[in-house]
Amino acid sequence: MELEQNIRLVKERIAAACDQILGGGAEKEFPLRVWQTGSGTQTNMNVNEVIAHLAAEQGCPLHPNDDVNCSQSSNDTFPTAMSIAAVKAVKEQLLPALLVMEKELHRLESENESYIKLGRTHLQDATPIRFSQEISGWAAMLYESKQMLEMALAPLAKLAIGGTAVGTGLNAPQGFDQQVCNELNRLTDLDFQPNPNKFHALTSKDAFVFAHGAMKALAANLMKIANDVRWLASGPRCGLGEIFIPENEPGSSIMPGKVNPVIPELVNQICYSVIGNDLTVTFAAEAGQLQLNAMEPVIVHSMLMSIRMLLKGLTRLRVLCVDGITANEGHCKELVLGSIGIATALNPVIGFETSDRIARRALKENRSIYDLVLEEKLISKEELAELLRPEKMIAPHLIKSKRRF
Repeated sequence: MELEQNIRLVKERIAAACDQILGGGAEKEFPLRVWQTGSGTQTNMNVNEVIAHLAAEQGCPLHPNDDVNCSQSSNDTFPTAMSIAAVKAVKEQLLPALLVMEKELHRLESENESYIKLGRTHLQDATPIRFSQEISGWAAMLYESKQMLEMALAPLAKLAIGGTAVGTGLNAPQGFDQQVCNELNRLTDLDFQPNPNKFHALTSKDAFVFAHGAMKALAANLMKIANDVRWLASGPRCGLGEIFIPENEPGSSIMPGKVNPVIPELVNQICYSVIGNDLTVTFAAEAGQLQLNAMEPVIVHSMLMSIRMLLKGLTRLRVLCVDGITANEGHCKELVLGSIGIATALNPVIGFETSDRIARRALKENRSIYDLVLEEKLISKEELAELLRPEKMIAPHLIKSKRRF
């Protein structure tokens, strides 16, 4: 009975000390930085010693190794802490931010269904699209990124705890790993599970490579969106100029009236950094040797840094840019009607070769497709007007070929 009471007292004191740390005020007791031994032993023992010290202040002397580190090793607690931190950050911060941005893009999409603009491939004029269709592609990118991140949660949530020094579980009671996961799930309302193979858990960081790869994919998608916005807003008079974006700050120290796409550029730079972190995580994961990966601090450092940067990028892009995007309707219409890309709609009627000849002539002579087709009397004015309606070019429809040879 006395032994059970002592065990309960130790448990309560450790828990109370941890709550005290979480409540703040003990930050100065944790001076270590990420650049330390690759197993995180110094950080683990730093925590153990602070917990023991705080418990002693409450009249319950504890030993940092025998009591606080009981049934554990830095080799299983540090990767466990890495997994918990990564899962919580992705689940509770990054995924909600992605969902909010996705909803914002759907809002922008619904507001721009009536605007038809020019599509482009290879940065050259192509056939018309709705501005809403272009935005729907952006939203779908973020939805796919969200799906990839959700897929990465299950591998990340398999914990190394219970493996102790080399994966054999020496000095840990049977079932300790499941008990820890049960308590973690109660505290966090998440779904942590013991990794069934502790030798894999201690030496392989493939779950972090996979999860950070999903973040790299998100970064690539965000860069694509940011670059699209920069192109579409370029000008204002000598670029594409198809959209207006918020003017957040002056863009030049010498050129009056110049306003740069600051927020998309900010997002690009964030994404470059995330992609750099991905390479760091990959190399560090590859460096696992025999029964331990000794590069764990830089893995979790890079992982959490990328999450923080992506959060800031998503928030700023949404609040300071996407929320204020508007279409330059008149200019979009002018570009569509003056484009040679609309000649594509004539293919089923006059054939590709004739359409290509007309398009090249229109470009060379700086004339419209409409005028040249009528001039050559290829089809009637009424039929041509119907074929060249931009709103008929933005979705599949039944075509009856009337090719005239």
